[in-house]
This record gives sequence, C-alpha cells and structure tokens, in this order.
Amino acid sequence: MKKALSILFAFCMLGLQAQDVNFSEEELQINKFTEGTLTTPLSGSESLVIFIQGSGPTDRDGNQSMMKNDGMKKMSRELAENGIASFRFDKRIFQMNKLKIKEEDLRFEHFVEDVEEILKYFKASDQYENLIIAGHSQGSLVGMIAAKKNADAFISLAGAGEPIDNIITDQIKKMAPPLAENARTAFEEMKTNGKTTNYSPMLQTIFKPSVQPFMNSWIQYDPAQEIAQLDIPVLIINGTADIQVEEEQAKKLANAKADAQLKIIQDMNHIFREIKSKDQLVNTKSYNEPNLPLHPELIEAITTFIKEVE
Repeated sequence: MKKALSILFAFCMLGLQAQDVNFSEEELQINKFTEGTLTTPLSGSESLVIFIQGSGPTDRDGNQSMMKNDGMKKMSRELAENGIASFRFDKRIFQMNKLKIKEEDLRFEHFVEDVEEILKYFKASDQYENLIIAGHSQGSLVGMIAAKKNADAFISLAGAGEPIDNIITDQIKKMAPPLAENARTAFEEMKTNGKTTNYSPMLQTIFKPSVQPFMNSWIQYDPAQEIAQLDIPVLIINGTADIQVEEEQAKKLANAKADAQLKIIQDMNHIFREIKSKDQLVNTKSYNEPNLPLHPELIEAITTFIKEVE
C-alpha cells in the first residue's frame, strides 16, 4: 500500500512539474554537420531565433569542457516562456572526429555555411514567419554574414566591431604587452602570404600551423563592413561588465549600421550574467556557475525587438 501511494505521489509531482513547463524541446539534426535542440512554446510561435555560439568548442547550451554556464539553454527556455521558439546547435567542431575532418581543413566559411543550411531547413519547413539570427561573440560575425540569405532579422550578442586580428592583438597588448608587436607582425605576414612562421612560441595556440588556415580565413572579414550590408532589422547588445568584448565594439557596429538598435546593458558580462563587482575573479567565476540567473534586462530586450519585427 505504501509503495502504491509513493508511486501515485511521484506521478502527481511529475504532473505538476509538467504543468509548470510551457515549452517542449526536441533534438533535431539538420545535416551531418549540425545537430541541435528546438525549443518551442506550447502555444506556438510566429518567430524562430537561431542561436550561434562563440569561439572554441562551445556546445549548443553555451558550455565547454571546463566551462558550464548554460547561457544559451537559459536564453532559449526563457524566450519560450515569452512565446518565442529557438534553435541552438553544437558547432561543427563537435563532429570533426566522427567525420574525420582535420583541424587544418577547417575554415571560417564552414561556420557560415552551417547557419545558411539551418536557415534553408527552417525556410523550407514554412513553420515560422520570421527567422531571426542571434550570434554570440564569434557567432555574431558568422551570423551577420549568413543573415544575408533567408534571415528576417539579426541580433548581435557581444559581437566584435572590427577584424579579429585587431581584437586579438589588443587583448595580447593588455595581457602580455611585449608580445603584441610580434602578434601584429605575424598577422600581417599571414595576410600577405596566407601563413606565417614569424611568431613567438608563446603565441603557439593562435599561430600554430594547423590553426593558421582557419585564422587566415577569419581575419578576412570586417564586422563593420558586413553588418552595413544587412537590409533587415538589427539589434546590437553588449554589457558593461563584459571583459572579453568591450561595449565600444558594439558602438562600432552601431556606427556602421545607422538604423540598428543599440542596447548596452549595465553590469552584464560576456555570458549574460549580472556582475556588479569590479573584481575580475568574480566575473570569470560566473562562467562556471550555471545556476546564476540571466541578467534581468536581456530577455526583455530581445523579446521587445522580436515583437517589433513581428
């Protein structure tokens, strides 16, 4: 009898939890390179947001092997609570071993192609009236290039406003000033010759031979020029507590796209959390604290923009 009551109680609790969730999620494979999660409000959605992750081996939820913050998962589910569907996906990097893709064969354009295929997939499904690209960090540049085809709006989340070689060189100048000039020389040689051998061993992770083809393809693009070419509604978001992409980068994008909306969120960091402390350790610690809530202004800003598009 007690066992039966326990089972009944557990069943009732599951029912209550299900009632509290106003969205559904399903795994979706676009092609051999792209797998992700479609998050859909139970009431349906007029628009679909396609999230693009930042640099490195970042998965659909916004996490890496030594960094779990669930930023993209939280954004997807909170948007669903506001009646907006989304698709978030693992980057092609996660399929490289299975598909036997070598690091030296990867190009920046492959990331763009993956998003273009996602847009084609959902365009053909005719399920949503608006397809909206939302690119985070590196994904911002990927997204603004891909958005030229089949996208109805674009959102830049902590995206750079100038070429990545400038960004990297500036970051090196702040962290290791003596290496900044060497990095600039290596980038210039790469632009001229397609590769470089003139770099310090301390910069091996940036300029090692197997990474150079990808890096060389990436530095060819200027985000300010790319965003200026978009003829769709654009929202540019950055936080004042972002220690990876400063708010000045968002302003550069906004200057290049006069009709874009610019939203600078006070105390929001790179992974969308509210950080009031000026201590950088507090900021970086949040990258591994998935239970921290998103900045309270973020979802409101995105939702307002999407409702205006609709």
